[in-house]
Amino acid sequence: METKPTEIGSSKMFGGYNKRYKHFSPTLGCSMTFHIYFPPSSSPSHKFPILYWLSGLTCTDENFIIKSGAQRAASAEGVALIAPDTSTGGLNVEGEADSWDFGVGAGFYLNATQQKWKNWRMYDYVVKELPKLLSENFPQLDTSKASISGHSMGGHGALTIYLKNLDKYKSASAFAPIANPINCPWGQKVFTNYLGNDKAAWEEYDATCLIKKFHNVSATILIDQGEDDKFLHDQLLPHKFEEACRSVNVPLLLRLQPGYDHSYFFISTFIDDHIRHHAQALKL
Repeated sequence: METKPTEIGSSKMFGGYNKRYKHFSPTLGCSMTFHIYFPPSSSPSHKFPILYWLSGLTCTDENFIIKSGAQRAASAEGVALIAPDTSTGGLNVEGEADSWDFGVGAGFYLNATQQKWKNWRMYDYVVKELPKLLSENFPQLDTSKASISGHSMGGHGALTIYLKNLDKYKSASAFAPIANPINCPWGQKVFTNYLGNDKAAWEEYDATCLIKKFHNVSATILIDQGEDDKFLHDQLLPHKFEEACRSVNVPLLLRLQPGYDHSYFFISTFIDDHIRHHAQALKL
């Protein structure tokens, strides 16, 4: 199996290039795709800091690259964008495609402990395998200078991965994150299936629970949340995360945006702020 990434697509944008790659992932036991946006560079020896973007339910590595418009600010700030896929796929596990909010397209950026879903290990893929792959194959990337962001399920992933790996990432942000999954239907469904009934295991992948343990946060966490998001009050629960941050003095900027929904129209409106937020942290 070819673990080295093979380029399968390329398009120029704002002076840089969106490039898509495919590789076999030993962590997940299947082929995976990911995108890199390389900003323009005047020197072959220049290394770019990187921003990982974790997408939401039903998405692939393509949604953010095609819809967000993030490349304009990334080009201006000299930050490379890394957009992995959202889940293990192509293994034909029974039931993996039965519902949109579980299985394929719904990896939830955790390591499943239930035998049936043992290949669902997106946490290890994002935190361990992908950075190693990037550092070994793309000399133009400086993987020691990394930040992380995401949307919805990917916002959940960005916050939890950041808090559990404060030494690996310079900053974190999120759009409409699933901020307290142990208390919402999406989280309860996937945690029961992937992790079983042990609620302590669930808390290891809940940003609102984790902030009480991992609160040595120096960079302000930035969250944008649309006030007209239909998932705000039953699924996303950002105010629970806000309360938890306040209780341990973690710097959080939660911006409620009137009239905005859960879509990429919302993301593309505020993505430049997030790119600049991370560029500032990455250049310190």
